[in-house]
Amino acid sequence: MGSSLILVGLLLASSVSFSTACPNELQENVDFPGSDITFLYSPSVEHCQQLCTQHPACLFFTFVRPDWTRDNRHFYCYLKSTPSGQPSSETPLLGVTSGFSLKSCNPDSKPCFSQIFQNVDFLGADYRTLFTPDYQECQRVCTQDPGCQFFTFITGEFSNLNIRFKCHLKFSWSVPRTPIVEKKAGVTSGFQISRAKTLVFYSCQNQFFPNTDIPGSDLEQQQSVSVEHCQVLCSAHPTCSYFSFSSDDYKCYLKNNLSDLAVKPKDGTTSGIPAHFCQLDDTWVKQIYEGVDFRGSDIRFELMDTAELCQSKCDEDPNCLFYTYVDESFSDRAAWRRCYLKRVITMPAPPKVNKLASVVSGFSLRDCRKSLV
Repeated sequence: MGSSLILVGLLLASSVSFSTACPNELQENVDFPGSDITFLYSPSVEHCQQLCTQHPACLFFTFVRPDWTRDNRHFYCYLKSTPSGQPSSETPLLGVTSGFSLKSCNPDSKPCFSQIFQNVDFLGADYRTLFTPDYQECQRVCTQDPGCQFFTFITGEFSNLNIRFKCHLKFSWSVPRTPIVEKKAGVTSGFQISRAKTLVFYSCQNQFFPNTDIPGSDLEQQQSVSVEHCQVLCSAHPTCSYFSFSSDDYKCYLKNNLSDLAVKPKDGTTSGIPAHFCQLDDTWVKQIYEGVDFRGSDIRFELMDTAELCQSKCDEDPNCLFYTYVDESFSDRAAWRRCYLKRVITMPAPPKVNKLASVVSGFSLRDCRKSLV
């Protein structure tokens, strides 16, 4: 499968043309060796294919199934790409399944994963635990909890008696996160507007504290383009108590401390509180940000005459979440009029998947309800 990593650059993003055909067939016991971008953990080949679909540069993949016997690399999902969009070779190999991205298939932005995984642990990403009588109740709790994306349940046969019947609720990001945000002359960036209607943006009374930092208690650091975007990230995370946003470097510090909220003056930093059970203002997602680059995560580029047309192109593309447009004031003439369409993975993605006896794992069924109507 190849262990070398290929940097995801503008060349890959710009040189691939997408076929109108929908290559949804899977090739069992076939490896697409080499051309690896990265690997992620995945519990099934269907989930792996969706990861490839949502990854900006992935065009095909190889999944290492749980029946793989050569080493302990079970549940590895190798994301791959070539300039041609096709594997360099195909090799028979027991214990793996390969396939292609579904980017050309008008993919569902919120795929349903209803499969239950016996004796499989989704390791990490826990934010809450409780006791339930069975995995079905654990999954129902996960489905009803807006922060839960997947779960692991400890059955009554587990070796450690003290944690039997424990239900672990787990989180992964389902809102757009811009991986790198920086100031740059001659470019304009923004988000897909139409997706704002389907994302969970909880109009409330915003509680912001200008020129104020809340030091310490950092949960994690993300990039955001505005304080409102940072507030959305905090509101989406089930353990975020409050946040601080630095406008100098676009850093969003999510914090976890339910005991106190201690502030101190700091120029260029705005702090705030997440929203609970109310609709956040979505003006930030409709805004065009001049002089701001959303670097990386490119799907491809197309030539456009204005930033507004670039935004419309992103709206039309089901794979696009945000964009950057290069105007004719940019220093490199070769990049003028390029509209870079971009995305990140927003589907549930366990950070690690392991075999473990007497546990059951699965996903929230929120995104499956539409298929039951």
